[in-house]
Amino acid sequence: MDLGEKFKIHSNSLEPKAGKILISEPLMNDFHFGRSVILLVDHEESEGSFGIIINKPLNMMVNHAVEDFADFEAPVYLGGPVCDNQLFFIHTLGSIIPDACPIIDGLYWGGDLDTLKTLISTGIANEDNTRFYLGYAGWDAGQLVEELVRNSWLISDITVEQYLQTPPEHMWQTFVNQMGSRYEMWQRFPKDFQNN
Repeated sequence: MDLGEKFKIHSNSLEPKAGKILISEPLMNDFHFGRSVILLVDHEESEGSFGIIINKPLNMMVNHAVEDFADFEAPVYLGGPVCDNQLFFIHTLGSIIPDACPIIDGLYWGGDLDTLKTLISTGIANEDNTRFYLGYAGWDAGQLVEELVRNSWLISDITVEQYLQTPPEHMWQTFVNQMGSRYEMWQRFPKDFQNN
């Protein structure tokens, strides 16, 4: 049996849309996307898709990564390869941040940064309700669908509680495990196949 066949995603009944997660297949050998979990922020087949890698913490704090940022010792995560020098944020603060866009019920993308800084200084915004990312992942029209056809990704659901309470460094394993026994072998597949 072809080794690639053993780890292939043979069914993927969920459709990509905002609020779904993409779980990378275990053979993907890419700095950004290997063992990644991506939260889709927007998906339009005719216009493209974008999302944020949510499970790759960087070794830095947001007030060290961004000049003149509020005094906030919160970690920064690798969001993706596009605009990787720009800061983005996901939060549960909702409409108290103007221009925040809902992703799923209770979880929001971006909004007015000055308002966020004020909320940080008053203690309303904190590590429990706000996460920061450098860069994002983007796909041109039709590109993500092509990758799904090639079985590069498994689509799943995520709740606000799972997003906030699952340690990011364990997200890939946790979400693969939730997909059931069909994907049990994924967990045991070595991260660096070349060295085995």
